[in-house]
Amino acid sequence: MKIYFTKVGYQKIAIKHLLEGALKYLGQPACELEMSLSIVSPYEIQSLNKSFRGVDAVTDVLSFPTIDNPERKVIDLNEFALDVNPDTHKLNLGDVIICRERAIEQAKEYGHSIKREMSFLALHGLLHLLGYDHIESADEEQMTRLQNEILTKYHIHR
Repeated sequence: MKIYFTKVGYQKIAIKHLLEGALKYLGQPACELEMSLSIVSPYEIQSLNKSFRGVDAVTDVLSFPTIDNPERKVIDLNEFALDVNPDTHKLNLGDVIICRERAIEQAKEYGHSIKREMSFLALHGLLHLLGYDHIESADEEQMTRLQNEILTKYHIHR
C-alpha cells in the first residue's frame, strides 16, 4: 500500500505497518491500493467537518472515500479500472484526516498513549474508506470488533 503522509511525524512507520496489516487482515489487495493520511489543526478539521458534514465542531477523524464499497467486499480492481491512478497503477481509496490535538486529548481521556490513539484513528478512517460505518448498531459492533482485533494483532494496546 502506498500512503501519502502529510505532517504525520514520528508515528508514520507504526501507522503504515498497522494499515498495511489491516488490509491483509481484511483480505484486501494491499499492494494495489493507495490513500492519503493528513494531520491537521483543530481549526482545519472543524472547517472540513462544517463544509462536508454540516457539523460546526472539532472532530478527531474524517474520512473521504473515493470508491463506493457498501457491502465491504474485497476490492476487485477490475470493477474500478477507470479509477486506477495512471501514474502509480494503484486504486486510491481516499483521504483520512486526523486532528492531532484532539487525538492527544482523547489519549489522555482514555488513559492510553498518543501512538495508540493515532493508530486507532488511522485504522478507523481506513475502515470508513473501505465501506465500513457505525450508523446501525450491528455495523458499529462489526467495526468495533475489527478495530479491536487488528489493534491487538499488531500489539497496539490501551
